Amino acid sequence: MRSPSFQDAVKNQLTLYVFVAVLFVVGAIFGGLMVNALTLEQQQDLATDVNQYIRLVHDGATPDPAQSFWDNLFFHGKWLFLLWFLGISVVGVPFVLALDFLKGALVGFAIGSLISQHAWKGLLFSLASVAPPNLIVVPAIMITSVAAITFSTFVIKNRLLQQKGALAPQVAAFTSTALLMLLLLAGASLFEAYLSPHIMQWAAPYLTGSETSV
Repeated sequence: MRSPSFQDAVKNQLTLYVFVAVLFVVGAIFGGLMVNALTLEQQQDLATDVNQYIRLVHDGATPDPAQSFWDNLFFHGKWLFLLWFLGISVVGVPFVLALDFLKGALVGFAIGSLISQHAWKGLLFSLASVAPPNLIVVPAIMITSVAAITFSTFVIKNRLLQQKGALAPQVAAFTSTALLMLLLLAGASLFEAYLSPHIMQWAAPYLTGSETSV
């Protein structure tokens, strides 16, 4: 039979995951709405940049996969390290939540830009380009964020207020979680570098008006 403390811990973890997920969704909605808040000139510039990128993808002008992998891994790794550092610092928890909101806003803005310019075809392209790697990246960030909040909560409740509980195991558990999520982000980077270009090449003709697939 599970102890009440274990059940409370599971309940608290579930509550944190729901809270972080809701924060991400709110950020995504905010990012999507931000597209409509742009001025006409900004929307035209954004449309030009997006269409130029789609044409390059359609023509097969994709970056070197190896270089793209390291660039993506470095970007995701910096985000992950920042979450870990903010969690270790304890006082950085509000910024952890802000990063979760920001990540949602970035994803929402990317998808919203495509939909506003190409309607359902933009949605199709976003499902081929934005969604697949973020199915790995977003959960990894959420798990790290919850681990950061959990660690900070432990430090505040058990070390600062009550002076009990060993800190080293908590640091090790939090760091191990972050390293495991780094492996997941490496997998997402591999996907972005080697598979995403081919998926986007398949979807690009729907936006460029070409009837032939790549």
